[in-house]
Parts: sequence; C-alpha cells; structure tokens
Amino acid sequence: MKFRIEWTYRVPKGKEVVFFSDEMPVEVAIEIAEDLERTGRVKKLRFEDQFDSSWTLKEVKAYLKEIETEPHHLSVYFDGGYERTSGDAGLGCVVYYKQNGKLFRRRTNTKLDGLISNNEAEYAALYFCLQELEVMEVRRQLVTFIGDSRIVINGMEGEWPLEEDKLGSWVKRIREKMNSMGIQDEYQLTPRKSNAEADKLATQALKGISIASTSEILD
Repeated sequence: MKFRIEWTYRVPKGKEVVFFSDEMPVEVAIEIAEDLERTGRVKKLRFEDQFDSSWTLKEVKAYLKEIETEPHHLSVYFDGGYERTSGDAGLGCVVYYKQNGKLFRRRTNTKLDGLISNNEAEYAALYFCLQELEVMEVRRQLVTFIGDSRIVINGMEGEWPLEEDKLGSWVKRIREKMNSMGIQDEYQLTPRKSNAEADKLATQALKGISIASTSEILD
C-alpha cells in the first residue's frame, strides 16, 4: 500500500503552513515522517491511503509490522496464449513477493476454452493472477502487474478505448475483483523476452502441463 503524508509545519515565529506529499511506499513514508518529526517543527502529521482513510504514524508502523507476516511487495507477471483453431487459451502467472523477511516466487498456470482472441486470453491471464492472489489471501496491498500486452496494460490504465465488448466485460470483472480485495494496481509494460516465465507457463498450459509451485529465492 502507498501513503500520502500531510503535515502542518510551524515556523519559529509561530506561522504555520500545510504540506502534502505524493504517494509513496509505506517504508519510505515512515522514514520521511520520522525525519520531519525530528525537526521539532511539525505540529500535526497524518497519513492517507489510496482509500482516503486517515492513519497516524503509530498506526502505519503497526501496519508495516503486520504485513511482514503476509505476502507483500508483490510483482505479478502475466501472459495468455491462444489457439485460434480450438479457442483454447493457456494462462501463466508468476508472483514475486516478500513474507517474513524472505523472497518467494509462485508459479501457476491454467487452461481455458471458449475464448475468441489472443487479447481476451491476455485479460483472462490477468484475472487468473487475481484469483491466485486471492488464494494467497492478499488484501489491501499495492500490486505491480507486469505484462507484454499493450492492449491490456493501456486498457487497464484507461488510455485506450476497448473496441471489443468482450474485453470491456473482462475489465469490469477485473476491477470488481480488485475492489473486493482492496488491491491498488499499477502496471508495467515489458518486452516479451522479459516475460518469458509467464509465457512458458501459458504455453505449458496449452499442452496440458499443469504447474503450481512456490519456492524461496535465495541470495
């Protein structure tokens, strides 16, 4: 989750001015807030999350401690493969995350039928990733979704109009799922070669090879 900081700064002659920060990761927000307090001139300091809820510094610290035992710092790679002749799609999902001070990688895939295009397969892959995050009990977290589909990335960011009605229905389903999970989403478009893990999982799913594994990433 990202936070904005609002603080009231008191100058030596008693005048006050209110400042607002941009959104930043929780660890950075805490570090900056503590540094501001050391100046001795902060009269009031509070945090706002992406849901416009207000937090104190004590509450934000408690939140940071709490999420250490849950999956956090989530980066999710997704990819969808499509066979035009059969209408089958292979969906690949790779989740990198931290938990209890360790770094993990979760790899999963699945096969769907009845889709109409490769673009739909890409949206289905993103939705499949949300289902995996739900299994992991991810709640109220900032998640970075990474894929090589410009259609999906720009579509989810609202930068491109959706010409296919079916794609619009996927966007609605994805948004509803994210809202129910309290997920704050951000996106990165990556070259296909940098999305090789998710692409391989999607290809394996089309071949009937099911993958579901979680492993710790060691230094």
